[in-house]
Amino acid sequence: MITKKYIGFFTATSIVIANMIGTGVFTSLGFQATGIHSGFALLLLWVIGGIAALTGALCYGELGAALPRSGGEYNFLSQIYHPAVGFLSGWVSATVGFAAPVAASAIALGNYFSRVFPSCSPVYVASSVVIVLTLVHISNVKMGRGVQNFLTALNIIVILSVIIFGVLSVRTGDVHFMPSHDSVKDIFSPAFGISLFFVSFAYSGWNASTYIAGEIESPQKNLPRSLFFGTLLVLFLYVMLNFVFLYTVPLGEMKDAAGNPVVDIGSIAGIKIFGETGGKVIAVVISLLLLSSVSSMIIAGPRVTQVMGEDHRAMRFFSFTNKTGAPFIAILLQSGVTLFFIFTSAFDVVITYIGFTLNLMTFLSVLGLFVLRIKKPNMLRPYKTWGYPVTPMIFLCFGLWLLVYGLMYKQKESLAGFATVAAGLIVFFADKKFSK
Repeated sequence: MITKKYIGFFTATSIVIANMIGTGVFTSLGFQATGIHSGFALLLLWVIGGIAALTGALCYGELGAALPRSGGEYNFLSQIYHPAVGFLSGWVSATVGFAAPVAASAIALGNYFSRVFPSCSPVYVASSVVIVLTLVHISNVKMGRGVQNFLTALNIIVILSVIIFGVLSVRTGDVHFMPSHDSVKDIFSPAFGISLFFVSFAYSGWNASTYIAGEIESPQKNLPRSLFFGTLLVLFLYVMLNFVFLYTVPLGEMKDAAGNPVVDIGSIAGIKIFGETGGKVIAVVISLLLLSSVSSMIIAGPRVTQVMGEDHRAMRFFSFTNKTGAPFIAILLQSGVTLFFIFTSAFDVVITYIGFTLNLMTFLSVLGLFVLRIKKPNMLRPYKTWGYPVTPMIFLCFGLWLLVYGLMYKQKESLAGFATVAAGLIVFFADKKFSK
């Protein structure tokens, strides 16, 4: 079956941007500021995370152009190493890899919205958003593309507005942005290392367009460009947005009365910049921004399950598409798991452990860039990674550091990640036996 190419460069880039801009940038600064008090060190976190994401995007550009099929890591790892390795990646994505972040973004949306409209339950707001967007993306691929482009454009415009007005406002924050002895101490502290996990989660999604490569027009050209420009723009927005948060919100106000980190930093910054009424408006606007994140992951995630269904007989029904070309069964599966996380509040546990497993899969994919160049040196590569081999080495060093740090300091979550992979391996061999 030939898949219609509905997605151009702009939509592919908007999907990358929307997959990245979600709960992380609007909720994590309070956690980072509990152990780091230097503005320079806090901003450096976002620069380091952005550089790592950008190097990953450059590497995935080559992989995606050379292997232009939907599925992301599932496609790459299957062709570079072995179908079993790819299946494990797809298994993680199909079960919780997308559903959990969608639930997290939807719940954050509900929380921001309920601050302005207290009578609205965050859980019901979150679930309603997921259901409506699911119906949109099932009913019409072209309409879903239009909704995604509009939401992403709104996302960028609002964030740029907050940045501009924040920089022009009166400074009410109390951190120092110039490097100093204290900032050096913060950079080499355990808190800095732990905070990189929050930043890594906030940047996750830089690889989003590889999940829909089979539906992108001229993927050899548009896929690498969407990854690079989408990630570069988000890097700029993240650093500037966190600068505005630190510029306007004192460190003491990043904790509540009980000493716990404040999650809705965006609302506090909005009050500082625009006043009480403006702060409420910003809370509503941020909830609208999170619509873009939820929408983009409802587009990208099911494409992994769809490709797995094309390759494995036991999952064949997930590959079915409706008359508009949408993999409706795969979309319904992901949204069903998302709703389960929303109503049980189990998604926060999943987010904690899934990060280790997803980092493992991206690490193996970028490592596969070296493997593929050795195994198939004459392979057609419409795009080659800029700065090779330094660029992939930077990403691998960052990824290896996160994996080792996770095993040292987040052992339960790391072991849970390994258990998820082991379960996928059992399913893979069961599928092989079933298919004989």
